[in-house]
Amino acid sequence: MNAPATLERDLRADFPGLVTADGEPWHYLDTAATAHKPHAVIDAMARAMGADYATVHRGVYSRSANMTLAYEAARRRIAEFVGGQENEIVFTRGATEAINLVANSWGRANLKPGDRILLSQLEHHSNIVPWQMVAEATGAEIDVVPLTDDQQIDLDAAEAMLTDRHKLVAFVHVSNVTGSVLDAKRAAAMAHKVGAKLLLDGCQAVPHIPVDVTALDCDFYVFSAHKLYGPTGIGALWARTELLDAMPPWEGGGAMIDRVTFAKTTYGSGPQRFEAGTPAITEAIAFAAAADYVAEIGLEVLHEREAALVARLRRELTAMNDVTVFGPEDSAGIVSFVIDDIHPHDLGTILDEANVAIRAGHHCAQPLMDYLGVPATARASFGLYSTEADVDALLEGIARTRRIFGKA
Repeated sequence: MNAPATLERDLRADFPGLVTADGEPWHYLDTAATAHKPHAVIDAMARAMGADYATVHRGVYSRSANMTLAYEAARRRIAEFVGGQENEIVFTRGATEAINLVANSWGRANLKPGDRILLSQLEHHSNIVPWQMVAEATGAEIDVVPLTDDQQIDLDAAEAMLTDRHKLVAFVHVSNVTGSVLDAKRAAAMAHKVGAKLLLDGCQAVPHIPVDVTALDCDFYVFSAHKLYGPTGIGALWARTELLDAMPPWEGGGAMIDRVTFAKTTYGSGPQRFEAGTPAITEAIAFAAAADYVAEIGLEVLHEREAALVARLRRELTAMNDVTVFGPEDSAGIVSFVIDDIHPHDLGTILDEANVAIRAGHHCAQPLMDYLGVPATARASFGLYSTEADVDALLEGIARTRRIFGKA
């Protein structure tokens, strides 16, 4: 089915969670936190958990063999979705675990005192804390890139900061607060010029824009299924084959071994060596179903629709003289803002009374909040099911909140 034909139907009808208990529309504007799941994903997971269920990589009986094929087919599908190969995809519990895997495997094996890691002010805590932990353990040091006036990673500043002591650059591809999109190819060229590796946090990129890790020329790419309309509890690390093969295992146990004796254990090759224990079988299959669902509609089409909603909301908010809107004009599916003298938590609570759900808080980006000089922001984030009616409801809720606070 081509994208225009898909868009002729009501995409919201595919998502059973987008109504209230009373059957009223629920204006869900927190997709950056977690996306709702379409029937196609729910059905795929239920089928894998029910009629098709068996363990993988172990049984000699036919259903186990079939489930193993389905599980590995899911790996191929996820690899294809981001332009990689199946032997480059490690299934993890999510992007957070994927970053921790790289930090504790590649980082501990390759970083030493005097080495440097380059991060940015935009990073999610998950792309800060693991590097702080590994830096403390290895003696490496962390540098932080400032932002441009519209809260994008300042790549000119980054280029000036990079030296041959830098071994890793870890940047967010799309910010979960501002929606800014990194020039990832330039970041890769800059990192590689000084011999550093580039890790990209793709959690907010993969659901909104086409991603091709080969074209981006990064070394590590991480993302989570639940941001891509898939289940929680699973994500993926993409890494270059030569890097995976050289990285030591992070966790030990079943499935990641070649042979175990009390004298010595040998390990499987990547990605097997990084998937200890029984994997998230049903979640992997649902992850692939989510990739199929999004691909059927087309990320280019989805991005265009979300961009129109972002542009309208930014325009309406900017017209209010007591509202500050953060991030660039061309943000990918996310609008963060504050209203003078109204705490984002108060706004979020009042909006909830009108069946409008936004995120209010620091968005797991406290260093960015400090940089912006605010304790928190309100964040509206769009998904493929978002409509003009959602923006209408949000704006009506903001107007009501301003009246309540005597700002009309």
